[in-house]
Amino acid sequence: MKRFIMLFVAVACSITAFAQNNFTVILKNTESKEPLIGATVTINDLKKALSTNAQGQVTFSDIPNGIHSIEYRYVGYAAKVDTLAFPLSNTEPLIVLLEQAEGEELEQVVVTSTRSSRTIDNIPTRVEVISGEELGEKANMKPGDIRMLLAESTGIQTQQTSATSGNAAIRIQGLDGKYTQIIRDGFPLYSGFSGGLGLLQVAPLDLKQVEVIKGSSSTLYGGGAIAGLVNLVSKTPTDERQLDFLLNGTSAKGIDASVFYGEKFNKVGTTIYAAYNHGSPYDPSSLGLTAIPRFNRYTLNPKLWIYLNERTTLNVGINATVENRIGGDLDFIKGHGSDQNSYFEENKTGRYSSQLQLDHKLNDQEKLTFKNSVSYFDRTITLPDYRFSGVQVASYTEANYTRNGEKADWVVGLNFLTDHFGEEKNNTFPLRSYTYNTIGGFVQNTFNISPKVTLETGIRGDYHNDYGFLFLPRISGLWKITEHFSTRLGGGLGYKAPTVFTEDAERIQFRNVLPLDVANTKAERSYGANYDINYRTSMFDGQVGLSVNQLFFYTRIDNPILLTALTNANLQYQQPLGNLNTKGIETNVKLTYSDFKLFLGYTLADVTQNTNDVNTTYPLVSRHRLNNVLMYEVEDKWKIGAEAYYFGSQQLNDGVRGKSYWTAGLMAEKIWERFSVFINFENITDTRQTKFDTIYTGSISNPVFRDIYAPLDGFVINGGVKIRL
Repeated sequence: MKRFIMLFVAVACSITAFAQNNFTVILKNTESKEPLIGATVTINDLKKALSTNAQGQVTFSDIPNGIHSIEYRYVGYAAKVDTLAFPLSNTEPLIVLLEQAEGEELEQVVVTSTRSSRTIDNIPTRVEVISGEELGEKANMKPGDIRMLLAESTGIQTQQTSATSGNAAIRIQGLDGKYTQIIRDGFPLYSGFSGGLGLLQVAPLDLKQVEVIKGSSSTLYGGGAIAGLVNLVSKTPTDERQLDFLLNGTSAKGIDASVFYGEKFNKVGTTIYAAYNHGSPYDPSSLGLTAIPRFNRYTLNPKLWIYLNERTTLNVGINATVENRIGGDLDFIKGHGSDQNSYFEENKTGRYSSQLQLDHKLNDQEKLTFKNSVSYFDRTITLPDYRFSGVQVASYTEANYTRNGEKADWVVGLNFLTDHFGEEKNNTFPLRSYTYNTIGGFVQNTFNISPKVTLETGIRGDYHNDYGFLFLPRISGLWKITEHFSTRLGGGLGYKAPTVFTEDAERIQFRNVLPLDVANTKAERSYGANYDINYRTSMFDGQVGLSVNQLFFYTRIDNPILLTALTNANLQYQQPLGNLNTKGIETNVKLTYSDFKLFLGYTLADVTQNTNDVNTTYPLVSRHRLNNVLMYEVEDKWKIGAEAYYFGSQQLNDGVRGKSYWTAGLMAEKIWERFSVFINFENITDTRQTKFDTIYTGSISNPVFRDIYAPLDGFVINGGVKIRL
């Protein structure tokens, strides 16, 4: 009897073990077929739930025979339920495709600024991307340049440096424009002297997306990216022809006309962008000075892709921009000048650059890239009794190796940067010419510690001919806590090789600014960190989407160079003991319902400067800023938007505080299959600094300009047509 009972138990156990099943499922996006990382798979009756790994995969074990309900969920996607009978007839992994929920736009955006091929949701470095419809909406508002595209983002401020020419620089988290590096397709084309008028000479029509990294990115791209990095990503040829025309006019008598063509053939592909931008002298305040200068700009950017074989692609291109811009006394600009109406500021620029990139895939995981660019920038600034002119010739060469594996991605590379500025002799003042050469090497690793935790580390070493060796480590981590919560933490070191080309010098057209005393100047060094928490969810069966991102940031720059007035009326860059600190928060909220989208943003920037143990408030920073945008979109039919922005008061360089102010705008676009018409009412509140403050002292024939911290052009209407053939 005892032996019979033992035999029965053994048979029962073997039957039970036989009845246990393993089940593997892979979740993917219906359209892109990208794996959905961090999605939740639940076996409801067994109360078992797992999250997908970096390949979008989960595996359950010990599933008893029988019928079970399996539920698949991912934020922003419609939930799906399967009823499966175990044991399954097919033991291969089950592939489940989830569709994006109505009203959500959580597209899989691949970023290039991190030198990785990962999607934006799966990289530890925090990257903000402006692409697709949002890029098109901003282009409607300012088709001629990217100032508005960047200025209306949380934590970014464009600072106008000239009242009459309209020149502007970009500030990230309150730091000067010299600490932000602007690159195009990975090439540093807008630094030093060539940064002047840079924001005004880049149009958005041929951009695929704009990527912004806030905080130090010097480990990735070398000197200059202390406050952050802006990568302008150009459109590439596709199998389907792209032929876009844009014609825009403004109530201030401005005109923008541009065309973009792109197409991929069997062995070659091409993109061609051409544009003409015109501005008329405009003075809404009747002050007698131009708020918008007269300018004519011509742009031509042809590029050619040669697909040598399945693994090798060569891309070559040329960028050319020529502009003549003159602002100042309105009567003088219109040809009615006199001794009392003789002030002007004229900028003539020629911007030319070449780009070459060769990509060779060693296999499905490994790739070699070689790239080179040479840029030539010629600018002449002319005032009634002053002239500043010079030429900057710069080059960038890089070779890198990338490997994208299941658990880790690697990037290893070397680059060489040259920067030569030669000033023309216009008077007896000392020349500000310089030659910089920098050679650097970098290594970056992105490692999936677990399905929910990813770590990115990098190191860079640069050798600068004037400032020696600079070591730059960085680290970032991503933790996907749940399908709703994720968090990132990152930080690193940065540096900036000093030049005379800063916002402070640009405001005075470099007049009386002495050359750098390199022997007594060190490279500006920084360290900083960002921490953010992201929450997103969908409610009411996917009808309402909510996304909240809370960022905390801190950056410190030790011994920044300061433009200091000397007793002889000249100005000298000095480097006193001290530091520059920026710290604060950014809050971004996105709420979607049906065809409506609401964006809310808040920036708190506390920027202080310590010089010889004396703390002061850093000038031209809005401590508090609000961004509010409401959009109504009916797909392929209508876009209607309303926006309002608040800027808190700013400390000015003359010791007083500017006024706080609001601006607001409205836009609408009617879309048909092949064309659309749009209209934009910018600054409908007609907010202008000239309405509540002064912009200059002295006489109109010899004005001394104060800081420009609010709009000067006021209420402007623009509208036009976009044609897609």
